[in-house]
Amino acid sequence: MAHLRAPVTRRERQREATYDEIVTVSADLLAEGADLSLRAVAARMGMTAPALYRYVSNYQELVDLVAFELDKAATAAWAQAASRFPEEDPAARLVVACARFRQWALTKPREFALIFANPIAEADTERRDLLTLATSGHYFTDLMWRIWELYQFPYPALDDLDPVIRDAVLDPLIPAKSDHIPPEDRGLLWIYMRAWSALYGVVTLESTGHCDPRVIESGQLFRATILDWLEPLGLQHERGRLTAILDEELARP
Repeated sequence: MAHLRAPVTRRERQREATYDEIVTVSADLLAEGADLSLRAVAARMGMTAPALYRYVSNYQELVDLVAFELDKAATAAWAQAASRFPEEDPAARLVVACARFRQWALTKPREFALIFANPIAEADTERRDLLTLATSGHYFTDLMWRIWELYQFPYPALDDLDPVIRDAVLDPLIPAKSDHIPPEDRGLLWIYMRAWSALYGVVTLESTGHCDPRVIESGQLFRATILDWLEPLGLQHERGRLTAILDEELARP
C-alpha cells in the first residue's frame, strides 16, 4: 500500500501563499527600480512590518528567500528553453541555457545582482550552506556532468592541483551533486569551477554595464567565451553545430 502523505493544513497553505506573495512583491519592487526592504514589502502587501517578521525576521532572510526562489524560477525557464533538445544532447542544452542565462541577466539586472552578488562566503556556516543549494548551479553542473559522461574530456589529477584547490574539490562548497564522483576523480569539479567563473564573469560584466556597450549589444564577448570552452569540454568536433545554435540564440530579440 502506498504511503499516504499527511494533508496540508489550511494554516500551512496560507503560510506558503504568504511566502509566495513576498517573493512576487519583492520581484515587482526590483523590476520597478524601487528599494527592496522589509518595510517596502510589508507596505505593498498591506501588512505591518512586525507582521512580516513572522515570515522573515530580518533583511538578510528576505534577501535569501527571494534570491533562492527567483533563481529557481529563472532556472526553470532556461531549462524549458533548452529542453527543445533531447536529454541525449546535453551540449546543445548547455549552450541554450547559457544564452538564456545571459539574456535574463541583461533584462533583469537587479534580480541578477540580488542572486549572484549576495555576499555569503564570509557569513556564518548556515548561510555558507546556501552556496550548495542554488538551483542554477545544480542545473549547469548537472549538464556538464552529462557532457563528461558522453565525451570524457580531460581533467586534472588530484596530485596536480594546488593544495587549496584539492581541498576545495574534495569537500566542495559549490552547488553541484558530487557524491557520485569518486574522490580520485574530483579534479572534474575544478573544471566546473573554472567554466562557471568564465560564464559568470562575462555575464556580470555585461549585466552591470562594465563593458563597452557596443560589445554588449553585439554579444561577441559572450560568444567568444562560450566558444573558447568547447575544446576544454571535449566539444571541439561539435563546434559548427553548437556555434549555429549559439548564434540563433543571440539573434533572438
